[in-house]
Amino acid sequence: MMTVPIIIDFEASGFGAGSYPIEVGFSGRHGEGWCTLIRPEQDWQHWDREAAMTHHIPREILVERGRSAAFVAEQLNFFLSGNTVYTDGWAQDYVWMARLFEAAQSVPKFRLEDLRQVITPSQESSWHATKSQVLNELRVARHRASSDARVLQLTWLRTYDEERLQH
Repeated sequence: MMTVPIIIDFEASGFGAGSYPIEVGFSGRHGEGWCTLIRPEQDWQHWDREAAMTHHIPREILVERGRSAAFVAEQLNFFLSGNTVYTDGWAQDYVWMARLFEAAQSVPKFRLEDLRQVITPSQESSWHATKSQVLNELRVARHRASSDARVLQLTWLRTYDEERLQH
């Protein structure tokens, strides 16, 4: 029996050492979205201008409107507890999730896995074309966590449906 994967996405201050999560969002099994900005901790000083040009979230907005790491970790555990949650950027997202939960002095009550684990070779063959089509249809202008998660989930659903129709 097919289960629609829950997809999570993190936006971050940049890449590599010192980078930290600035936004997290997910798309649940029924397409329901959740997203929040994350207020930087005192020692989270890294800021990459190139990354900022991608996500368009000024650091001042994070400080002003972001939620605390403790609140965000608590909410993620509330919504995702006991589930396996998938990401298309596992290596990076795992580090950012760990940084978030460490700052919150908490542990995730869900598993983070690589989205590739639930993509078949036949889904993979039409993935990029389908994702482009989904992006065009949704007219996603913002490169933000919840919309990125939704695009990935819809791409997974469509490629899954295509695969079923071919058999």
